Amino acid sequence: MKQNRTMVVIFLTPALLLFFAIFVYPIARTVMMSLFSVENVTSSVSEWTFTGFKNYADLAQTSLFRKSMWNIFRIWAVGGLVVMSLALLFAVILNSGIRFKKFFRAVIYLPNIISAVALATMWLQYVYAPRWGFLTDFFSWLGLEDLAATQWTAAGNKFWALTFAYCFGMVGYHMLIFSSGIEKIPHEFYEASSIDGASKPRQFTNITLPLLKGVVKTNITMWTITSVGFFVWSQLFSTVTTDLDTITPMVYLYLQVFSTGNTVMEREAGLGAAVGVTLGLLVVLVFVLTNLLIREDEIEY
Repeated sequence: MKQNRTMVVIFLTPALLLFFAIFVYPIARTVMMSLFSVENVTSSVSEWTFTGFKNYADLAQTSLFRKSMWNIFRIWAVGGLVVMSLALLFAVILNSGIRFKKFFRAVIYLPNIISAVALATMWLQYVYAPRWGFLTDFFSWLGLEDLAATQWTAAGNKFWALTFAYCFGMVGYHMLIFSSGIEKIPHEFYEASSIDGASKPRQFTNITLPLLKGVVKTNITMWTITSVGFFVWSQLFSTVTTDLDTITPMVYLYLQVFSTGNTVMEREAGLGAAVGVTLGLLVVLVFVLTNLLIREDEIEY
């Protein structure tokens, strides 16, 4: 037994060292950095100036940061509702016994294997373009000239154009998670309910949804993680770094840490670290609330 413990320690030690070096240390350093005034992210600890929770107080008072948080909340809430609804709908349809299931699943998932840069460029150049974009031609064909003349990437419309394009690319990923959960539900449940006269909508509300609670929690958590990391799409949809229609907390963090682009912000890595810690706490908060509000019933198959 003692020899087995020694072998376990020998094999686990490299993994634990890597875990602490790659995950634990950067997190601890970021949390500590958020309590200091730090000019550069590479500055030594001796150059840090302790400020306590001043960075967090400054964030709360900064209108640009509050605007970025409001933008990411709308992406998370409105975009999440659209993505989860469509993903669940497609997952149910694909698992209803339709033909060419693998083909349709691959088509829906296809945007996820395309880089965000290429996908955003496609939307900007071929969908939202004011002269030859798909929406312009489509609405002109329908005779809706006012909609055809709409500048989808202009101020006021840009945020929703950005959100819609982003949601389009995320549906397939969450659809696969829902689909994997539906496939694990024993088919006998549906057969028994059909014999009892249950309709398809009733089967969905009384069988599918209750047995997908764990999958729903997983999808919400994953959606939250990808939402707080929203960065590339914001940069591609606006040439102005501090565009109020597209700025998100990750963009604000980038500006604080690197102070690049067409901005007059001073470089302040401590403030950027405070943004990162805030976003991390929000993910944890959503995870905890999701587990409290969506409770799984113990079901034996």
